Amino acid sequence: MVNTKVNLSGLTLDNPVIPASGTFGFGYEFADIYDINILGSISCKGTTKGPRFGNPTPRIAECTNGLINSVGLQNPGVEKVISEELPKLAKFYHKPVIANVSGFSIDEYAYTCSKIDANEQVGLIEVNISCPNVHNGGMSFGTNPNSAFEVTKAVKNVTTKPVYIKLSPNVTDITEIAKACEAAGADGISLINTLMGMRIDLKTKKPVIANKMGGFSGPAIFPVAVRMVYQVYEAVKIPIIGMGGVSTAQDVIEIMLAGATAVQVGAANLVDPYACKNIIEALPSVMEKYNINSLSEIIGGSH
Repeated sequence: MVNTKVNLSGLTLDNPVIPASGTFGFGYEFADIYDINILGSISCKGTTKGPRFGNPTPRIAECTNGLINSVGLQNPGVEKVISEELPKLAKFYHKPVIANVSGFSIDEYAYTCSKIDANEQVGLIEVNISCPNVHNGGMSFGTNPNSAFEVTKAVKNVTTKPVYIKLSPNVTDITEIAKACEAAGADGISLINTLMGMRIDLKTKKPVIANKMGGFSGPAIFPVAVRMVYQVYEAVKIPIIGMGGVSTAQDVIEIMLAGATAVQVGAANLVDPYACKNIIEALPSVMEKYNINSLSEIIGGSH
């Protein structure tokens, strides 16, 4: 028997497969089609301090081997996530979840993380620092090492649970951002978030997405994700959750060899709602094919 278990900052996951935030709702929406308890964990829909309606429509543009989205963090706000969404999920999912948090200022990040940290269901907090920093000229926190350091430090000061910082790939040197987060006390790194992309409608000669540009995800970005996970693994000593175009059990093993301890599956869920289930069920046979007895033993195995 192969062993698919991994340890993520003290959390033992039955397998490393986690639906990525924004692609799986709050999780309970999928409970009607299969037993979601087979999942290693669930990274819940991105949560902000207050409710957000999101960006204008259209928000989605299809492209070769991927898609572009500009949903805009639509969510009911942290109070309702704690009082309504997480209790709904608890009826169906009986393992610790990952709370994904976004913000538009350091104070917002700290407030939302402190609130979510107190929830018993939450085993780990994933902080998305790819949002605009309204206090610094609209620049993303995640594109500047100093800003990344400050957000990480502020969140760590108000939380007790492991904090993973989700990084943007839209930077010159991903390792500098990762090292800044580690220096500020981050327990781990999540990467990569979406690349920036755009489509233009040939009939209207206008951008397909109302917001013009959006996050590009899907199988086309997988090699970028593998490269960045590999680089960050060599730059820091904290664990990594790898993501970006993962759609097969083979992809899971490849990105773990690059340095990921756990793996999130994003756009694949939007194409096939059974994507995570299929990957988990295929993992043992793929492990046997490549003579892998335990997934925890292959983390960073390509270095």
